[in-house]
Amino acid sequence: MTLKLVYLLAVFFLSNNVFGQFYPKYEEYRHFYVFKKKDTINYHIYSKNDIKTTDGIIMFIQGSAAEPLFKITKKNKYTSIKNQVPFNLDKIPENYAFVVVSKKCIPFSTEDENYKSPACFYANEGLDYRVWQYNEVLKQLTKKLVKNPKKVLVIGHSEGSDVAAKLGTLNKTITHIGFWAGGANTQYYDFALFIRKKLNEGKIDEQTAKQQLDSVFSQLKEIEANPNSTSKLWIESTYRRWHHFSEPPIENLLKIKVPVFVVHGAKDTSVPVESALLIPVEFIRHKKNNLTFKLYPEYDHSFNKVFENEPEKYESHWMDVFEDFMEWVNP
Repeated sequence: MTLKLVYLLAVFFLSNNVFGQFYPKYEEYRHFYVFKKKDTINYHIYSKNDIKTTDGIIMFIQGSAAEPLFKITKKNKYTSIKNQVPFNLDKIPENYAFVVVSKKCIPFSTEDENYKSPACFYANEGLDYRVWQYNEVLKQLTKKLVKNPKKVLVIGHSEGSDVAAKLGTLNKTITHIGFWAGGANTQYYDFALFIRKKLNEGKIDEQTAKQQLDSVFSQLKEIEANPNSTSKLWIESTYRRWHHFSEPPIENLLKIKVPVFVVHGAKDTSVPVESALLIPVEFIRHKKNNLTFKLYPEYDHSFNKVFENEPEKYESHWMDVFEDFMEWVNP
């Protein structure tokens, strides 16, 4: 859902807590799989207690990085972890099972510094495939592990928000949806919007904006002429990926009947806030009252606080957003 989500979403943790972050506890997940249609879906659960004693599910759908959930590097006495699941697991309520799903052909974790995503990932990359994965996992979870859960919470971030929105139209066990840092329009529109934003900020002139827009439109025509290509790339992603994630999320959000919690950082430079603002407008226009929309004025795409005069300063507020979400779930 972003231009360079691989870099924005990844959060680094050091064993000596140099950044003051929490340890991701990747060793404490239990691992399961669904086998269906000659395909294997690997999913992973963290729970403070026996999984079968929990009565709630929190499912997190990560963004677009084509990487393992955890990349572990060990050098001398230090261990660094590149993490696609930026949750402090100590703050997950005891009665919930916290669930993440590995992407097609990608392992849960790796210590290979030169890891490269396999071809079978790119051959299956797309919105409908990811929705199918999470839907099948929820089916198995609610039948075998967390039977008759009181609450099923699905949180999608960035590209994952597109997945959460469409999943919410299919799976009837979901009780609450978090749509985090996602836009309403097709992802294609964001590129045109960013160009106009640069023009309005005085960073480019009208002629340059026209040239850049023409270039974007030409590129989109090329993608749509080759919608399943995994060899052609644009902005570090395959044509297949762009085409198969071009469905406007607002079309799915408006079909959802359960409560939806949409959050966005006003300083987001990956998904423009202007795109997200269409969501409350459309809910109002369609007379739907199941939306809570919250804008965080100082946060970026990954809910880090932006310090205008100190760009190197890092202050994560991801868990603050999660706490706001849980307070919304349990008012």
